[in-house]
Amino acid sequence: MLRELDRRTIDTAIAALIEPGATVFDIGCGDGSLLALLAATKGARTLGLDIKSEAILQCLAKGIPAIHGDLDQALASCRDGMYDYVVLSQTLQVLKAPHTVLKEIVRIGKKAIVSFPNFGHSSVRWSFLWRGRMPKSKVLPFEWYDSPNIHHLTLRDFEYFCAVHGIEIIVRGFFGRRLAYRSRMAFPNLFAKEGLFVIRKK
Repeated sequence: MLRELDRRTIDTAIAALIEPGATVFDIGCGDGSLLALLAATKGARTLGLDIKSEAILQCLAKGIPAIHGDLDQALASCRDGMYDYVVLSQTLQVLKAPHTVLKEIVRIGKKAIVSFPNFGHSSVRWSFLWRGRMPKSKVLPFEWYDSPNIHHLTLRDFEYFCAVHGIEIIVRGFFGRRLAYRSRMAFPNLFAKEGLFVIRKK
């Protein structure tokens, strides 16, 4: 989905936030790499969900339990507080109803971890200003007509959404140059290529 990103760097940062033995539900799990890492290093009890059949087969080949389903609709049947963590990594911007999914993941998870590309990054702003066209960057490498990203957002957009909808942000993290993870960054909405948040329902 975001072909220039180093998924291992992001997965490692997410894994560092999760306690050993936690139950983890990864929405948009892809090939199950994050869940395999959590199972191996944290002894986590994991489950993946993805809309792509080939992704589910890749998970199963790794021994990772995974189910096939529409990310926008599959959460309604889950119980409140069913998982210690629900992960939504690099998936928010491709959902048809991201606002509904965000409310659902803090309902079914005691905590949720969300990462997404920052549309407020300086490279995106310069592209708009000087080229006058939909921007392309290492984080957002697609043309306007073939991009899977249908809901672009900035870090500030996400923080505002959480404030309005009763969602508490527990941890903020940022990926800057070379996608190195940082817990602090000056002017992150301008310089962070990717945001990483731990959230929960107030």
